[in-house]
Amino acid sequence: MDATKLRRAIARTRLAPVAAFPKRLARVARHDAKVLRTSARWLVTSREHHNYTYELTKLSRHHLAWFVSVVCDVPVKQVRAYFAEIESDDVLRRHIESATAGAARRGLADRQVRYARRIGWYAIVRATKPTHVVETGVDKGLGSCVLAAALLRNVADGHPGRVTSLDINPEAGYLARTAPWSEVVDLVIGDSIASIAALDRPVDLFLHDSDHSRAHEKREFEAVESRLAPGAFLLTDNVTATNVLAEHAERTGRRFLAYRETPANHWYPGDGIGVAW
Repeated sequence: MDATKLRRAIARTRLAPVAAFPKRLARVARHDAKVLRTSARWLVTSREHHNYTYELTKLSRHHLAWFVSVVCDVPVKQVRAYFAEIESDDVLRRHIESATAGAARRGLADRQVRYARRIGWYAIVRATKPTHVVETGVDKGLGSCVLAAALLRNVADGHPGRVTSLDINPEAGYLARTAPWSEVVDLVIGDSIASIAALDRPVDLFLHDSDHSRAHEKREFEAVESRLAPGAFLLTDNVTATNVLAEHAERTGRRFLAYRETPANHWYPGDGIGVAW
């Protein structure tokens, strides 16, 4: 009996789980060894302790481009052009590197600029041309800079817009406090629910990226609902953790779509973007 016939014969016996165990163990060991190597390298080369930054895999970038294309109803080629636009913005990249190196919190930040799924945010803003963007949760301000860069490009194309960035931490947003990006950013320090209630103009695009508890995310979407402009987009950066935005979309008669990123060469499994429109 040749090896193939022998394996097939064993697979039909009670010995099958025992015979398969070494192969299964080897596959798990290879996977875990790769994760351990990646994790060990990150521990000695990165300073980040949350809001991790990384590049996307090539396949994940392709999926993100199609995700934005479908949500915004624009050609995927145009979305890829938006990705290239933000990634080739050397002025923004140098600013982020310089501001990070000189920040008081530089001991907990990587100087290398890596946008990951935020290039999706950028493309959505470029495609939809919102007049008023609101983001909750600012941290260092990397996302705020990305949104501001998109809005500045829109301004140059004749479509003015601003972003209201909300955070409860008075030290948040240091990357977005420099011109020209600060010229389109209104940084508001305070509780996000109270700040949303105080908004003085309609919201065309709302991005939840603050307290990622289910209860708080739900409160934010409920609070902003009455302040949305017709046809507004709702985004969540918490789509891999809760179904809050999908449920909100169903209650309010919107469509919903989710994208999950895949980081390249990073131990973190990644997060994603949820959009209701």
